[in-house]
Amino acid sequence: MSAEHLIPAAGRQDVVAWRERRLRAAGFDVPDSGLLAGDCGYDLHELISLVEAGCPHGLAMRIAAPIEDPHPC
Repeated sequence: MSAEHLIPAAGRQDVVAWRERRLRAAGFDVPDSGLLAGDCGYDLHELISLVEAGCPHGLAMRIAAPIEDPHPC
């Protein structure tokens, strides 16, 4: 079962907003943070860890990209 099935529909927007705020705080721009926040296939913590370790944002997105089809939150 994927993570989006565990979050009630009413709370899903809150989760996406929280993910977007965390990504913005890590320096991702508005378009990328919106895209990443809405796709639960991206591991938020992995993205932030990569960037904090000095990885450029675009490369972090490529490294953390989901292998299978994206899963919108």
